[in-house]
Amino acid sequence: MKLFFLIFTLKKVPQLSWSSFTPINLKPKKITLAYLILGLILFGLGETILITSSIGVSPWTVLAQGISVKTGYSIGLTTFIVSISVLFLWIPLKQKPGIGTILNTIIISIIIDVSLPYLPSPESLMLQILQVVIGVLIVGLGSGFYLIANLGPGPRDGLMTGLQNSTELPIALIRTFIEISAVISGWYLGGIVGIGTIAFAFGIGPSVSAGLFIVSRFFK
Repeated sequence: MKLFFLIFTLKKVPQLSWSSFTPINLKPKKITLAYLILGLILFGLGETILITSSIGVSPWTVLAQGISVKTGYSIGLTTFIVSISVLFLWIPLKQKPGIGTILNTIIISIIIDVSLPYLPSPESLMLQILQVVIGVLIVGLGSGFYLIANLGPGPRDGLMTGLQNSTELPIALIRTFIEISAVISGWYLGGIVGIGTIAFAFGIGPSVSAGLFIVSRFFK
């Protein structure tokens, strides 16, 4: 019970010995860069596990999936296109990308395309649900490494904070609007919205919190 309380009452991203002192850091420590890349690889792998479950994906992957259906491009490539498009929205919001932001757009897209052919695509609903749970947990662990590295927000996170700074609306409202917009657009284009999408929406918060806790405890 105490461990559960510690995990789910985290209020800020932990700062470790290898965390960057600032998000805009052009010369991070090698270990910081290594953990950042590990986190992004895990994040991309978790997203791919959700895709191969075939019962719904994360909101932004719904959009990438929909664009993939319409264009015939791979999901990895459309994920990259979506990320770059979001970065262009940063310009009027005066947001500044870090090394982590750039690597986020590249590594996650590559991992999705590279791992997609090798991951299982179960037909049993129970196995599909299990795969969704595993995918969400891996995304959460990857987020723990990525966030603690502190080398710049991902494209979607930067868009969220930029809009919040410009509008002064609550972060929860901004993030909800962004995620719903991505889901609706992706679903309209042919992306899969299902149990996995709902599980991600409700599970990603606790999963990221658990990821932050695990990384801060075992990767000091």
